Amino acid sequence: MLGDRLRKLRNDHNWTQEDIARKLELSRGTYAHYEINKRQPDYDTLKKLSEIFDVSIDYLITGNKYSSSKDEMWKEFLDPKTQVFFKDLMDAPEEKIEELIKFWEIIRDRDRK
Repeated sequence: MLGDRLRKLRNDHNWTQEDIARKLELSRGTYAHYEINKRQPDYDTLKKLSEIFDVSIDYLITGNKYSSSKDEMWKEFLDPKTQVFFKDLMDAPEEKIEELIKFWEIIRDRDRK
């Protein structure tokens, strides 16, 4: 559940509930209710939590580490390990990027069969 993931992420960072509540500009009690699944954060709070813990909102809600969103896909491509490979795309014209995306989609669809 969401509360379990929040508690684990917080503990992994060695932060207190007070630390997270301060970052969210909430009371510690409100944040504590998220961790014990007594209250659910609104969208803006989920977004802040995902930024604080550097995880996707999808992960917070479902526990799924991998998202198919375009933002997550680009984040992966810009990872320092792969950035060297994709560095030339940063200045590529839009039509070349679209061409490459179509190519990736063809390969993805072929691999799914």
